[in-house]
Amino acid sequence: MVRCRTVSDRPGPSTRWSWQSACRLPAGKAAGGERVSSIESRSLVSTEEGRVPTVPADSAEAPFILALDLGSSSLRALIYDAQGREVLGTEGRTPLRWTETPDGGVETDPDSLLNGAFHAIDQAVAAAGEAAQSIAAVGVSTFWHNLMGIGRDGRPSTPLYSWADERSAEAARTLRERLDEAAVRRRTGCVFHPSYPAARLLWLREQHPEAFRATRTWISIGEYLAHRCFGRTVCSISMASGTGLLNQERFEWDAELLEAIGLTPERLAPIVDLGDPLSGLAPAFAARWPALRDRPWLPAAGDGALSNLGTGCVTSSRAALVVGTSGALRVLHAAEPFEVPRSLWHYRLNRTRVLTGGAVSNGGNLFRWMQEQFALGPPEEIERGLRSRLSAPRREAVRRLVVLPFLAGERSPEWPLRARGAIVGMTLSTEPLDLLQAGLEAIALRFGLIWDQLRAVVPNVREIVGSGGGLLRSPAWLQIMADVLGHPIIASGEAEGSSRGAALLALEFLGAARAEEMPAPLGDAYRPDPAQHARYREARTAQLAVEAALSPLQEFSRP
Repeated sequence: MVRCRTVSDRPGPSTRWSWQSACRLPAGKAAGGERVSSIESRSLVSTEEGRVPTVPADSAEAPFILALDLGSSSLRALIYDAQGREVLGTEGRTPLRWTETPDGGVETDPDSLLNGAFHAIDQAVAAAGEAAQSIAAVGVSTFWHNLMGIGRDGRPSTPLYSWADERSAEAARTLRERLDEAAVRRRTGCVFHPSYPAARLLWLREQHPEAFRATRTWISIGEYLAHRCFGRTVCSISMASGTGLLNQERFEWDAELLEAIGLTPERLAPIVDLGDPLSGLAPAFAARWPALRDRPWLPAAGDGALSNLGTGCVTSSRAALVVGTSGALRVLHAAEPFEVPRSLWHYRLNRTRVLTGGAVSNGGNLFRWMQEQFALGPPEEIERGLRSRLSAPRREAVRRLVVLPFLAGERSPEWPLRARGAIVGMTLSTEPLDLLQAGLEAIALRFGLIWDQLRAVVPNVREIVGSGGGLLRSPAWLQIMADVLGHPIIASGEAEGSSRGAALLALEFLGAARAEEMPAPLGDAYRPDPAQHARYREARTAQLAVEAALSPLQEFSRP
């Protein structure tokens, strides 16, 4: 039996969604609680302590939320209860496959992606059983910066392009030459770079004019989800802020930038805030998911902002350091005017919450590439090797290596249009695990650059919470990060930050909870070694020198 069953009514044109419940939600500890007020070093130790618990369906508290997480590597659907706990055994998951082309393209079929997401919903709803009837809302998370087109027939006119697609590098260069990038960045929070849809749209207009003309509306996968499920194509402020096309001062598409690209606002989706839900599923989906038929679906929001919510990084005093396929270091804070340096970006969760930070294009993708290319064995064996090296003479051999970890290009802090990886300093005694360790340290050095910029504009950050599968699976890497940044890092206790963030946002919409009041899932703390931090500062100087020396050669990498 579900505790505190919810009664929801479908709203009329002027009615807000509401829920009535007999239960009273606990406020929980303040973010961080007392447990981490004085951080104790637990270097290289990983436990499940502090993890937000799962809860059996018969012990869960309504209202329930279905969180749909369209990630860059998998598509997940999970059910959460009123306290932000995952309902045990309700996860649905399907993998996501991308096609990588020789000219730098990274794309997938948008219908195949959504069909995988729908299958994940099938799994979650079926696993929930009777508890599915207590789902009060649906929250949606999706990866930022993706782009696709739909034609006049409502079907895709292009593939879905990933942020990692590099083919618009020359278009980004063109925008830098034609426009005042600094002025545009002050309005949009973004630079001109191939990872953003702004440059990709210009590339499509110039290189694929037929597809450009055939496209009625340019959207992200989140808007396509709304289009297929509800027949409406709307873009949240959150997703719009990640395009590089949103004027964040006026919350409208930036007129000057659209003119330079050759677009009118009518060819982009209308902008809505997250408090404007979708409702009334299309008949086929209403029959497929009767429990969701009349429930509100929040417009898709950016996974980065939701990850901050889900891991308890909800104020400017706590930064989120995330490493999945790629990585980011970011702070969620109230919308206040201040100058953001070019090295960082400025996105939004909604009108009142802003996300400031920097991103790197390489993280778990580099780990997997090295693991496969150098036949390093399973992750557990790799981790044992890394842990033994952090306090062994082998660390000195690794320190002589300089790695540019740019296998997937690079973003912050310099935003190069074309960046490629390099390894300098190898000898006949270099071992495969040396190269992996040097690669992980190199990525950490990039985060060190971002950290220096971020704390200059958000100076009251007191805690850094590490999350993401790439980071949480490696205590050794967490320790490296702490040593490089010279700041303690607390491992998150929540493995699905974006999913949980989508659920918390939906609970906020229902008036059932506030994200700031939900318990923050925290795990072990990693304290920096001052001596190692000093050595890493020297290593960063060497990395920057190699990057500067090789920068002219990147032009030869053009397709």
